[in-house]
Amino acid sequence: MFKTVLIANRGEIARRIIKTCKRLNIRTIAVYSEADEESLHVREADEAHLIGPARVNESYLNVDRIIEVAKETGTDAIHPGYGLLSENTDFAKRIQDEGIAFVGPDAFAIEKMGSKLTARATMEEAGVPIIPGTNDPIANTDEAKTFANKTGYPVMLKASHGGGGIGMQIVHDDAELEKAFESNARRAEQFFGNGTMFIEKVIEDAHHVEIQLLADHHGNVLHLFDRECSIQRRHQKVIEEAPSPLLTEETRQKMADAAIKAAKAIDYKNAGTIEFLVDEDQNFYFLEMNTRLQVEHPVTELITGVDLVEQQLKVANGEELTLKQEDLTIQGHSLEARIYAEDPKTFFPSPGKITKLTLPEASYIRHDIAVDDGYQVTPYYDPMIAKLIVSGNTREEAVENLKKALSGYEVDGIKTNIPLLRDIVELQAFKDGQTRTSFIQEHILINQ
Repeated sequence: MFKTVLIANRGEIARRIIKTCKRLNIRTIAVYSEADEESLHVREADEAHLIGPARVNESYLNVDRIIEVAKETGTDAIHPGYGLLSENTDFAKRIQDEGIAFVGPDAFAIEKMGSKLTARATMEEAGVPIIPGTNDPIANTDEAKTFANKTGYPVMLKASHGGGGIGMQIVHDDAELEKAFESNARRAEQFFGNGTMFIEKVIEDAHHVEIQLLADHHGNVLHLFDRECSIQRRHQKVIEEAPSPLLTEETRQKMADAAIKAAKAIDYKNAGTIEFLVDEDQNFYFLEMNTRLQVEHPVTELITGVDLVEQQLKVANGEELTLKQEDLTIQGHSLEARIYAEDPKTFFPSPGKITKLTLPEASYIRHDIAVDDGYQVTPYYDPMIAKLIVSGNTREEAVENLKKALSGYEVDGIKTNIPLLRDIVELQAFKDGQTRTSFIQEHILINQ
């Protein structure tokens, strides 16, 4: 196993990786910006190195400086976490060229799945169901309108290299499409350096369901069941759970088989996730592949008993998976609520100093958290500050446990989305598992 791992990330995911490394007796190297000097991941790592100013492009995206620290510290492997450089092809290539292991897939797989258009074509060729849409870039609004009128509105406008909901918009007519095309292309160019757009048919009343995969360098690919991630605002997830309350056992197996087929089509290695849209009739369609650890990975860990970070490290070290598909079972139910430093009505970020933090404690609660009392939430990074994860023997028990946990969770000094989360878990539609991607718009925003 590796002796030293550098974590090229920050916040709760850096702490999560440190936790597993400590259990495996692996020395950890943290990197941090000037704004994160007092952060928890800096305090908990065996070593911590300043890599730049607060702005993310001058610190956490500073590939040269991160690799410099890795070489100075004798790093064996770099774990990118999620976000930031985790799906950056050039970063993965640079690390491998330096003779350092990348805790993730090879650059080829990242590049192949990094373009949604390439991913669509690859999945279609592999026999994985895809959403009806364009397999080539849309050059202008006239082409976009031609497709939209042929397939019928509404359609989803998407940036080929986008993520986190940026460059995505549902449009309902020609006028809306004409306005949205240019603005989303500009945003995609600004955030991802590529303004290529394409269009997919909107799958109405859809659920967002994903399959967790593990694959090693010895030809083994297995799944760790499914997660439902349908409750979203602005195409970003808010509450996730495992397993999905929607799927029948037959659909669950079909989706798992399709996900494994997708991974094998690109000779995938390490942890990855295939995301699908599923309609009310259990038809499912490939959405995208995330070539990294997911934010919502804890719910899978709680229903399987598998430490996904440990498995990632073992695969990156060239070890064969010792897990067998037939030995993996779903144990109970788990829910995750993302805690954001944001106004619960506008969803705008709410930076500031946390003057008091109260965390509920119980045997069914897990906290993956980036902050503590006195922590200064800055405007420079993603506003997610914590994840509250609960488990139960049944979904009903897990929902009740989440409700109790949220009632005891308090953050003073800044605004958070905790009131929104409390509202969601009280709704009968949530309790019944009716968690379509339009959930917040249908049940929350309409009442504001």
